[in-house]
Amino acid sequence: MIDIKRIKENPDAVKAGFKAKEVDCDATVDRILELDEQRRKLIAATESLKAQQNKVSKEIPQLKKAGKDVAPIFAEMAQLKAQMAEDAKKLDEVQAEYRTAMLSLPNLPDPDLLPGGKENNQPLKYFGEPHKFDFTPKHHVDLCQDLGLIDYERGVKLAGTGNWMYTGLGARLEWALLNYFIDCHIADGYEFILPPHMLEYQCGETAGQFPKFADEVYKIANPTDDRVHYMLPTAEAALASIYRDEILTEADLPKKFFAYTPCFRREAGSHRADERGMVRGHQFNKVEMFQFTRPEDSDAAFEELVHKAENLVKGLGFHFRTVKLAAGDCSASMARTYDIEIQIPSMNGYKEVSSVSNARDYQARRGNMRFRRADGKIEFMHTLNGSGLATSRIFPAMVEQNQRADGSVVVPEVLRKYLGGLEVIEKK
Repeated sequence: MIDIKRIKENPDAVKAGFKAKEVDCDATVDRILELDEQRRKLIAATESLKAQQNKVSKEIPQLKKAGKDVAPIFAEMAQLKAQMAEDAKKLDEVQAEYRTAMLSLPNLPDPDLLPGGKENNQPLKYFGEPHKFDFTPKHHVDLCQDLGLIDYERGVKLAGTGNWMYTGLGARLEWALLNYFIDCHIADGYEFILPPHMLEYQCGETAGQFPKFADEVYKIANPTDDRVHYMLPTAEAALASIYRDEILTEADLPKKFFAYTPCFRREAGSHRADERGMVRGHQFNKVEMFQFTRPEDSDAAFEELVHKAENLVKGLGFHFRTVKLAAGDCSASMARTYDIEIQIPSMNGYKEVSSVSNARDYQARRGNMRFRRADGKIEFMHTLNGSGLATSRIFPAMVEQNQRADGSVVVPEVLRKYLGGLEVIEKK
């Protein structure tokens, strides 16, 4: 959520920031300013009526003692009460519209980001050299089927299109990837979290997914009450709410977490020929990094998360590039994002395997997450997240880049200890 003071102090700059994100919020910003003024006037009027009511209430015993007629006073009290009830109803309506409008605004992009969409993304660095073959390489779908790693047909039979089933060494290889990620994060001092996979609506609202993107998740009907639950689309949705409505101390920060969860997405993306297999799906595994920091520490935390994601990809032996996203390619909740992109040979280009983002105080304001400084001042925290990593694109890239002419696949060295020392996966 954007700070209302920021909107009031410079609405034109706020509008320009949204335009850089390719979102037109001019009318919403204008309406928020109108509602804020109405809200303040109604609150002031209510306080004035309460003060008048208290004053009149104190006069009644004195008038009765003096033998005066208090009927006119009670009539005045009734009018005051009716006016207060009417103002309270108006205030509730204004507050509800104001809150909905504020929640609908995306985060403002950092000023150093280029405006526009992905065409203005900036590659910042490259690591290693693109993979080259001296034979005709296979697609990961064919490799996984030939080696008995993935059963695509039965995955679709069980859950429909956009799903697959790991089998045998494929399941072990997937689990080896997750264990590699987990061990790296533990070594870096991050706390391991296994959150619920079914979340309440407030989690999505705090993370910035709701209300705008509420239709993109799998909702769960509850037969016993009217609470809204949904399957998490990413562990960020859970981690961002850990300290919702809490006040930490300055000494508590930073908080560094990582979580493993399956992720559930209603929209599996495009169905282009080059995206067959497990590049996009309705369910996939991911390890997510998350930090809560003081505002002055969030830039350093962002660089730390980017470095961690890069090191995970380096460890697997991939060529990759780090890309600074333009304002319009950042998600609605984020002020800045860097993507780590690797090459999947069959797709003839780069694909994102990690997004590292800084939400600044946007999520903290939505979830009322604050900290108390040593001098007693209370401020909103900053929140950051990063994929560390998702497997649904790492797995295809790994089998495609490590394939040999005979159809076997070399296991990355960092994963062998999780597979009993296995170095090569060969067709049985």
